[in-house]
Amino acid sequence: MVDTADQARQVVSATRYPPYGERGVGASVARAARWGRIENYMAQVNDSLCLLVQVESKTALDNLDEILDVEGIDGVFIGPADLSASLGYPDNAGHPEVQRIIETSIRRIRAAGKAAGFLAVAPDMAQQCLAWGANFVAVGVDSLLHDALQRCPGSTTGDV
Repeated sequence: MVDTADQARQVVSATRYPPYGERGVGASVARAARWGRIENYMAQVNDSLCLLVQVESKTALDNLDEILDVEGIDGVFIGPADLSASLGYPDNAGHPEVQRIIETSIRRIRAAGKAAGFLAVAPDMAQQCLAWGANFVAVGVDSLLHDALQRCPGSTTGDV
């Protein structure tokens, strides 16, 4: 999770090999590089990385444009639970104001030419985020299974 452009730059640096970052180079001669047999391993990794940062706070949204400007950030993943709490609506990611802010954020991310993602706990929210322009949606499978079990008459006794 990042809140500032400085934190985003630190993440970029930690994931890139020199000269673009400070990632340790031991893997370039170890198993990841087939014991040094992959030619130009570090350059290939630097070129093929897709780096997504997660934003989950009002502070992060206040700094979103600066975070999006960080070279090496390919996309932003929005986490709704902590975000809604940070916005003053704890345990209520479905609040209309939270939903408006999520929609606006997805549109800002896409307008910056970056990928926008979202963690959805229900299929309708996943569809809504895709309609707003999200490139990808992670779906909380455990919550979907829980809801499905609750709707199956006679399949459980008591709370699941």
